[in-house]
Amino acid sequence: MDKSAKIYVAGHRGMVGSAIVRLLEAEGYEQIVFRTSAELDLRDQNEVAQFFNKEKPDYVVLAAAKVGGIHANNTYRAEFLYDNLMIQNNVIHSSHLNGVKKLLFLGSSCIYPKLAQQPLKEEYLLTGPLEPTNEPYALAKIAGIKMCEEYRSQYQSNFISAMPTNLYGPNDNYDLANSHVLPALLRKFHIAKANGDDHVMVWGSGKPLREFLHVDDLADASLFLLRNYNAPETINVGSGEEISILELAKLVKSIVGYQGSIELDTSKPDGTPRKLLDSSKLASLGWKAKISMKEGVEQVYKNLNWQDNTIAMN
Repeated sequence: MDKSAKIYVAGHRGMVGSAIVRLLEAEGYEQIVFRTSAELDLRDQNEVAQFFNKEKPDYVVLAAAKVGGIHANNTYRAEFLYDNLMIQNNVIHSSHLNGVKKLLFLGSSCIYPKLAQQPLKEEYLLTGPLEPTNEPYALAKIAGIKMCEEYRSQYQSNFISAMPTNLYGPNDNYDLANSHVLPALLRKFHIAKANGDDHVMVWGSGKPLREFLHVDDLADASLFLLRNYNAPETINVGSGEEISILELAKLVKSIVGYQGSIELDTSKPDGTPRKLLDSSKLASLGWKAKISMKEGVEQVYKNLNWQDNTIAMN
């Protein structure tokens, strides 16, 4: 990728997109294109077509998506399906029509069957039922993968797909109603410490195992794939480390410095029992994660600016 290439990062304000923009800028890329959702509604086919006709990007990173945790996925099921399908359809199709040299589609590990053998290999896609609580989001992401595959097959478009594991880092969502587990725990424990609460309630049994990846590592992997990966098969991006929800809560408790107890609300859903990606394909190409879980969570908590139990980035 030439440093003067025009690169469109869709979703540049989100956790993933902003990390990719930071890295591209640090690497000296001179023409990074982005639009806010107010400036460009990616669900609107005409707006997206006009944008691509005007900007003519050489490379596209599709990091824009409607995302959320178990509660949000299970509550706004139609929105998660519709919005993500429309975003993908418009960006991928316009990339094809405008001769984009390469597109990276970022999916999610939730595409894999709920009870698939662990660790999750890329070939396990579509071999069993999905986790019901986030099925609409997963179906949309699977459709995006297949679009990239079929546009490559029919039009020889160099469109690739990467499936990150659970992510965390700067610009995460800390809304307790819509966030993922790690930011939700950070906020819960911080508020409990500030209020002097004697316990923090954690959803589920605490037994499910999860793998986490710092978003800066994903940005590094994304640039690596843009430079080095041109195969049709989707590729997993993970850290290779897993932790139970209860152990994660204990880690967050320690980092926050909270002195109370942890209680488990077993009336709440656990989601998938275990979710660890097999990232050996990416490792064989020469990439691996650099940021440990403890180091990453400490960095995130240290750099948060807490104001009246709300959060703004420094």
